Amino acid sequence: MGETILIVDDEPFNVDLLEQELGDLGYETLTAFDGQQAVDAVRKHRPDLVLLDVMMPVMDGFTACRLLKEDEETRLIPIIIMTALDRVEDRIQGIEAGADDFLTKPVNDRELLARIQTALKMKAAFDQKVNQVSRLRDHFAKFVPEPVKRLATADPDAPELSTKVERDVSVLMLDVSGYSRLSEQLPTAELSELVERYFSAFLDRIREADGDINETAGDGFMAIFMDADDGSAAGPSHVVRAVDTAIDLLQTTQRLNTEISQTPLGVHMGINSGSALVGSTRFEGARGTRWTFTASGTVTNIAARLVGVAGDGQIVIGPQTKAGVGARYQLESVGEQQLKNLSEPIVVHRVLGLA
Repeated sequence: MGETILIVDDEPFNVDLLEQELGDLGYETLTAFDGQQAVDAVRKHRPDLVLLDVMMPVMDGFTACRLLKEDEETRLIPIIIMTALDRVEDRIQGIEAGADDFLTKPVNDRELLARIQTALKMKAAFDQKVNQVSRLRDHFAKFVPEPVKRLATADPDAPELSTKVERDVSVLMLDVSGYSRLSEQLPTAELSELVERYFSAFLDRIREADGDINETAGDGFMAIFMDADDGSAAGPSHVVRAVDTAIDLLQTTQRLNTEISQTPLGVHMGINSGSALVGSTRFEGARGTRWTFTASGTVTNIAARLVGVAGDGQIVIGPQTKAGVGARYQLESVGEQQLKNLSEPIVVHRVLGLA
């Protein structure tokens, strides 16, 4: 069996008897002799079940039961009250305290075992469901941006989950260089596996810099960098983190290229900074609704155009990104570039490295 049962009774004889009987049946046992000891033992050891007497010194069983059921960490541990009290009012008090079952002493051994087995089966089934949900949550968490997770954890009904707010952001666009050529050279499955290995390493670097992957395609992705929600200025700005991350991604690409004997990948990036509408976007169609988390506006459009200006292994940045990084990097002017859908050309710079 292996389950652990906490026995709580102020009569040592009763504790010893139950400990012997349950031990013979293969259960692990813990003991406590008053309500306070019971609460402490449950919080420390997390038993699978509690057999709880009522009339005890220091703290009675009803109070101990209520405390454990009010605690988020222990409320799901089943509690069976075992007491000489046999009035209807006593049973009601036990139920109101949160007890999962109520037995009147003297307790029939077969009935006690049946109640224990039933309670443990129900707990095991519930634990299995919780573990399944936890695994699903962990799996899908990989696809959920950190701001969304923070909002949903704090309040699943938060209005920010379905609205957009204006925020200062830096948008990093990355493309795989020569993807079309690679798709002709490698089988689809092999190319997909290769890109996935690189992108997985990139995702780690981006998350370490508090960035969020917004959208991915076969040959690229978009990452968003923002400052803290509360406006605090601790740590590097979103502009610096975006450019630092881009440099890190180039270094990561070079490292992976030396480790992988297949055709090496090249990447190029464009970064732009400015104000954008950040939040959830809903697309409704005849076949259902899809939600995505993104940064919308000119800042994103320019970043998408800048990545087209960059050559293999290059990082290019827009004027607002340049203004936000100061003298931190060695920059080289690419000159004025007339980007699609912009009325005026903008001055673009290439990042050569740290100054």
